[in-house]
Amino acid sequence: MNAIEIHHLTRTFGDFAAINDISFTIPQGEIFGLLGPNGAGKTTTIRILCGILLPSSGSASVLGFDVTRDPEKIKAQIGYMSQKFSLYNDLTPVENITIYASIYGVPPRERPARVQELIRMADLTGHERQLTRNLSGAWRQRLALACAIVHRPRMIFLDEATAGVDPISRREFWDLIYTLAGEGVSVLATTHYMDEADYCNTIGMMYQGELIALS
Repeated sequence: MNAIEIHHLTRTFGDFAAINDISFTIPQGEIFGLLGPNGAGKTTTIRILCGILLPSSGSASVLGFDVTRDPEKIKAQIGYMSQKFSLYNDLTPVENITIYASIYGVPPRERPARVQELIRMADLTGHERQLTRNLSGAWRQRLALACAIVHRPRMIFLDEATAGVDPISRREFWDLIYTLAGEGVSVLATTHYMDEADYCNTIGMMYQGELIALS
């Protein structure tokens, strides 16, 4: 089964087509990159796939669920991380992950072990009791990823998640993504960094709302 299937997807806002007749699939366990400048339609595509926006025409499914009919089922099965990390700065990493575990419905008896597992995965051991606001950008990025996958989603959406992070930290972040993909997790990442194309199994080039190339 494909993790994502998109067929002739279009989303308009008035007379403006944010995305125009795009089609692609993402096999289970693969990393798919959407590459393009700001305003190309990448974020609109992700918002539709996450069940936040409805398409104007065409169809899309995520993990077998239709984005129009089953948006709530999709939201329960995915992880989402954007450039603007949704973290609580006045809380510690442990507290942040614990809150997201509660939001995503991780059973209370499983939360302590899952929190510690993610602290180790994110290489935050020794920093788990610091306030999040005092962490470096790279550690905050890893913490945001930990929060996004606390419920073990089968699909992860990364929307410009590496923007503003130094190249070494970006490589380390992608090492974590590779590990998840190796465990069968599917990934859709948007980026405007050309070097990140090397990390993806497939790249889709978007420009002015259209998918102009797949490779």
